Amino acid sequence: MTGNPAFSTGDHHHALSPSPPPNLLITMEEGSQNSEQLFEDDGNELEMEGNDIDIDSNGLDIEGNCLDIESNGLQDDCDGMLDIDDNHESNGDDATAVSIENGISQGKNYPPPVVGMEFESYDDAYNYYNCYAKELGFAIRVKSSWTKRNSKEKRGAVLCCNCEGFKTIKEANSRRKETRTGCLAMIRLRLVESNRWRVDEVKLEHNHLFDHERAQNCKSHKKMDAVAKRKVEPTVDVEVRTIKLYRTSTADPVGYGNLNILEGEISETIDRSKRLKLNKGDSQIIYDFFSRIQLTSPNFVYLIDLNDEGCLRNVFWIDSRSRAAYGYFGDVVAVDTTCLSNKYEIPLVAFVGVNHHGQSILLGCGLLADDTFESYVWLFRAWLTCMSGRSPQTIITDHCRAMQSAISEVFPRAHHRLHLSHVMQSLFENLGELQESDVFQMILNRTVYETVKVDEFEMGWDDMIRRFGLADQAWLCTLYEERERWAPVYQKDTFFAGMCTFENGEFRSSFFDGFVHKQTSLKEFFGKYELLVQEERKTEAINDLESRDSSPLLKTRCFYELQLSKLYTNEIFRRFQDEVVMMPCFSITQVHANGSVITYMIKEHEVEGDRSNIKNFEVMHDKAGTEIRCICSCFNFNGYLCRHCLCVLHYNGVEEIPFQYILSRWRKDFKRLYIPELGSNNIDISNPVQWFDHLHRRAMQVVEEGMISQDHYTVAWQAFKESLNKVRLVADKHV
Repeated sequence: MTGNPAFSTGDHHHALSPSPPPNLLITMEEGSQNSEQLFEDDGNELEMEGNDIDIDSNGLDIEGNCLDIESNGLQDDCDGMLDIDDNHESNGDDATAVSIENGISQGKNYPPPVVGMEFESYDDAYNYYNCYAKELGFAIRVKSSWTKRNSKEKRGAVLCCNCEGFKTIKEANSRRKETRTGCLAMIRLRLVESNRWRVDEVKLEHNHLFDHERAQNCKSHKKMDAVAKRKVEPTVDVEVRTIKLYRTSTADPVGYGNLNILEGEISETIDRSKRLKLNKGDSQIIYDFFSRIQLTSPNFVYLIDLNDEGCLRNVFWIDSRSRAAYGYFGDVVAVDTTCLSNKYEIPLVAFVGVNHHGQSILLGCGLLADDTFESYVWLFRAWLTCMSGRSPQTIITDHCRAMQSAISEVFPRAHHRLHLSHVMQSLFENLGELQESDVFQMILNRTVYETVKVDEFEMGWDDMIRRFGLADQAWLCTLYEERERWAPVYQKDTFFAGMCTFENGEFRSSFFDGFVHKQTSLKEFFGKYELLVQEERKTEAINDLESRDSSPLLKTRCFYELQLSKLYTNEIFRRFQDEVVMMPCFSITQVHANGSVITYMIKEHEVEGDRSNIKNFEVMHDKAGTEIRCICSCFNFNGYLCRHCLCVLHYNGVEEIPFQYILSRWRKDFKRLYIPELGSNNIDISNPVQWFDHLHRRAMQVVEEGMISQDHYTVAWQAFKESLNKVRLVADKHV
């Protein structure tokens, strides 16, 4: 079996699953009207029948805005996996009948499904889940299935609770009673190499009460034949000796010895390269850290990937604040693999964004066993699931083939770009004596940073290669072949939100810079982690107050400067202000007109007072659509208009910057509530689970608002006390 993740958070139990192979046909057997939005054909000629599909382009099942994971989903006092012997028989008191809390179902004679269960046939798997469902008091149906191309051989299926989904618009007009509640309970099955059927994904929690009487009369239970009625057990043989129950890490630190396995006291037959490198005591440190954070942050999520032997391979974690921040600042994300690629003591990978102050923010962390395609795919899918399946516009990474392939797999629609500063650093390090040449550095920097047209860059590069005799450098040829991922001249349509400053190659994405070094241990890292995250959020709060309560000093009489001084945070305004100050230094000429679209040439002196060194910038202005674009692409690179565009707007008598060029991500008056959006406001008033989710979401909004100032806190606290008194009065009436 391939490694599967174990999850823990404050929500439900959930497992990531692979996408169906490209040679499979998807067949819908029952379902809802929303399938076309969830499934897209990427050229694999998938044939769809019916309307229900549960797979997106990344192979992830994203439901709402909350990852379905339960911190107490599977027995909090177990760690890693549970071994089941070959001759094992289950009974009502069996250890496999794990005690499930918080609304997750549990059968007496049929253990709950877990990722890794295997069955001899699809019918056995279906009958097992049907028997389990009947015993608990719910019915099942086939939500979707897929078959091999040009064959009727079934290759996979999703079995769900029959309360899944909601009526279609057409069905809503019928007189039949509504029985669907949008329940998410399900299992995903897949035919694996051993010709067995394996459980790849499980959701145990139901959002409705069980009704044994109604379940007995449901279609799935009525059709049970004599074979189905017998107890169906997952088969076990020499090849598959265990059923892996991947548990939460909030577990007994002793368990059955799994911590010793994690730390290296392991059989030599296990491939050490396929497990996380941990020193003695590190697994306890991870366990303590996750347990402590989860107590103080209910929506904290961590996911664990175990290899076939049950050893820890990869880890991912993210807190509630970071998940919510991604909703505001998820347009550009950098994946910092400095520690992993440079063989640091801790193989850390960090997801980093940039907030409304231009400040780096943490959007999740991982520890990886290696830098292979498989590890990156697991990490990216885990992260994407926590972000409700919403991919960033731009992903910036190091130059790594495995990571590049993984991004294409998991984020096919994102713009994947390479850290320009890292590319330049790598280039200099591989050039030997040339890295000491001032002439070479000047020519290289001019070619990369100062060219504004593609042909200028390519001609400059060719001249550089010939001049310094670099034609035989194979690695340089490979780098040039991928120039569209790193050279600024090719990035003009990619949004970077100021994360890369292409003038000098400076990169702003390193969140742990100065705190994590090559010999930093896991214990030291987790000791610094909370302090660093708290410091980041404290800095953001201080910057919020300063931006809200202070008025920046204006340097010109330009109305554009005054306009954005009232809207943007102080740091972003200062960056924009630098552009405004340089406006008077240009001359402007109209060079072409095509209807309402006019092209202007802006002449800029590279050195003030030097009339001989002039750079030309083309600016296109559509008067009808109030659109403007400069060849320097400052707006896409930095998120605000450049001095060249401002000059053209001023020349045309435009008094205010058009609204489409004022981004909400930079505004100081935009309210940001750092709580994940867990679902819609449409709730079933008869469903206690939805009561809790809705009330908790609203209460957390009051908490966030109450943290703005002391006055806000006082009002929020008073409101809570009054609300509690009113609720207690209602309770007293029913006594």
